[in-house]
Amino acid sequence: MPKILIVEDDTDLSAVLREWLESQNYSLDIVHDGREGYQYLEQGHYDAVILDWNLPGMTGIEICKKYRATRGTSPILMLTAKDQIVEKEAGLDSGADDYLTKPFSMRELSARLRALTRRTYASVGDILQAGKVSLDPIRHRVWRDGNEVHLLPKDFELLEFLMRHPDQVFSTEALVQRVWNFDADVTSNAVRSSVRRIRRELDESDDEDKSIIENVRRVGYRLRK
Repeated sequence: MPKILIVEDDTDLSAVLREWLESQNYSLDIVHDGREGYQYLEQGHYDAVILDWNLPGMTGIEICKKYRATRGTSPILMLTAKDQIVEKEAGLDSGADDYLTKPFSMRELSARLRALTRRTYASVGDILQAGKVSLDPIRHRVWRDGNEVHLLPKDFELLEFLMRHPDQVFSTEALVQRVWNFDADVTSNAVRSSVRRIRRELDESDDEDKSIIENVRRVGYRLRK
């Protein structure tokens, strides 16, 4: 399930976007202030960002420039009422990948997001691999040693995130931020439960020292290659 960050100060438009995109099976974080939006972008892992041009605290242009300057790679779709060519150039030159002028069709928004997220997945390869485990993010399928296994949606998202960041250690708090919505009522227990379910489906034995997901004592979790 692709995860999208929406930074839009128009709460009515944000509500419409939430209803539409959740119906399209996107996972969403929504914030209404530019500075807060940049903090989410720094801390989270997003398949795409929907970013308004005019925001309180920090403009969309400023967010784009600062994020790209730190080598941030999430695709950005800029929303604005500005429709002059010079303004579109400014948005794209700041680091946005695409540009949508208000008012817009929700179907066109979805089409643009699909194009951006396809580009993201293509850039890292269609199939993710870790040892005997293969994951197809597009078709939402997982195999162990060639045999398909079935994971709960959130377990799939957690495994996908870890497979995209092999050998990196993440605390339970960081995984809540990156895999679950920031505003969701989720605790570290949800992460531990998800890890247990994934291990049950993918590990070849009950020996945690050989598990695909390593428990780094007092720090967090790491996916073994």
